[in-house]
Amino acid sequence: MAPAPPPGPSHPREGASAEFLARVPALLDAMRSVGSGLELHSTLNRICETAAGLANARYAAIGVVGEDGDGLVDFVHHGVDEATVRRIGHLPDGRTGLLGALVRAPEPVRLTDLSEDPRSCGFPEHHPPMRGFLGVPIRVQGETFGNLYLTDKRAAEPFDDDDLAMVQVLAAEAGIAIGNARLYEAARQRERWIDGSVAVTTALLSGGDIDDALQIVAEQARRLSGASAGIVLLPADGGGLEIVAVAAEHPVNALGVVIPPENGIVAELLAGRPVFVNDAATDPRLEAGPVRAYGPVMLLPLCRDGRVLGGLVMPRAPGERPFTRTERALGDRFASQAALALMTADAQRDRERLAVYEDRDRIARDLHDLVIQRLFATGMMLESAQRGSAVPEVRDGVGGAVDELDVTIQEIRSAVFALRHPVEAPPGLSTRVLREITLAAVPLGFTPSHRFVGPVDTAVDDLTGKNLIAALRETLSNAFRHAHATRIEVVVDAAVTLPDGRRGVRLTVADDGVGIPEGGRRSGLHNLERRAETVGGTSRLGPGIGADGGGATVLWEAPY
Repeated sequence: MAPAPPPGPSHPREGASAEFLARVPALLDAMRSVGSGLELHSTLNRICETAAGLANARYAAIGVVGEDGDGLVDFVHHGVDEATVRRIGHLPDGRTGLLGALVRAPEPVRLTDLSEDPRSCGFPEHHPPMRGFLGVPIRVQGETFGNLYLTDKRAAEPFDDDDLAMVQVLAAEAGIAIGNARLYEAARQRERWIDGSVAVTTALLSGGDIDDALQIVAEQARRLSGASAGIVLLPADGGGLEIVAVAAEHPVNALGVVIPPENGIVAELLAGRPVFVNDAATDPRLEAGPVRAYGPVMLLPLCRDGRVLGGLVMPRAPGERPFTRTERALGDRFASQAALALMTADAQRDRERLAVYEDRDRIARDLHDLVIQRLFATGMMLESAQRGSAVPEVRDGVGGAVDELDVTIQEIRSAVFALRHPVEAPPGLSTRVLREITLAAVPLGFTPSHRFVGPVDTAVDDLTGKNLIAALRETLSNAFRHAHATRIEVVVDAAVTLPDGRRGVRLTVADDGVGIPEGGRRSGLHNLERRAETVGGTSRLGPGIGADGGGATVLWEAPY
């Protein structure tokens, strides 16, 4: 049956039938029900249910048209149970058939039998049979939001003019309700992104570990965008971009992976241009990248004031909807804010480093101008006393003291040179472990014992070493805050064979504290497990070294 636009939807038809007028109160109730909520998806569900009841239809659905007008990005339905939906499989995409025709030409359509329409392409397997069809567009602020579909009027009757008129009135009200819900959802979405930006800025400027701050950037990006993962990229030493932080639903062994500079995506990001991909599996630029197994991907440069600091990647699972214009804009602002926080954190660390250098210079100046001069004068006084003494033992003792002073002066001069010309070579893993132990000794009130086994400084790679140090810091912090331990033993063994046969390193931190009570907070343990998983390792808990196994032992291990 050809489409036949009815009279305007904003008022009852002229010469309306008694049956139509009798249904007006139900229509008014339906309009009140449609506008009673602000959450978008709940509003769509309510519109479907209300429309089905108003037109006495078995099934109802709303197809949400994509921003580019090419097919449907969402399909909300009523009347088909979840078991049947799972058997049907993929929901309509609105690119072909009758639904596709309505997307391209959003006009009211009323059919007595779907199967007789040339635009119909049939139903997939397990789909319930449907005959009568009624479709009307839903417009929001003058733009087509989608289409409302009704099928199979009960009592096997076709949809009539009254049904079409009433559903059009409902669709007009639905457009207003959807517009309000979209505004509310957009406001909430902007609020969430702002809160995420604040969390990132706070983490980066708190002066904590930069790796932890970058991890927070990845986690916030994933949470706010509704992506399957959040990935932070920073420039690699040899060119390209290196993955420095990953937050994902499932463990991803991508930390430390370098995307080469000849990759087209890298060139785009380093030029400060965002990249949006609808399907990572088919985009040749992502062929060798870490997001090949995903679907839509949003890749944003961490760019501020013309300076590109890295990139932020947010991929969604295959088959999920692409990122909307609003999400792209909010993501771009978030990336810009994260870049500003990174720049500010870099400047803050530069100021702190400059303060350290200035302090080193002051200490070197004091050592040279005060301490060495006083030691030199003391040595001259001792030499004078040596010459005036008639006792051989005294002369020998004073001479030995003068020699020791000369050695001390040379050592101080070496220290002065080192203070004024610091060597920037990174310390080995054992040195960093000792530094963490020394720092933890102050709040603990005692110094944990330590032991190194195997080639700790040569065998353990930098990425695994960074995560091991972070795990040690987390464990010592937990011991101070929760364990109330009086003894802690730290062992770093770089000569272990892991359960899967690979060579690796194991960090063992054992204490004699109170242990971990049942039902206690385990966020610290989850952080340790996450760090181990990012480098292909594991983390587990065992009995402590207190009496009768009291306390706790953390065993953190990873391959190198």
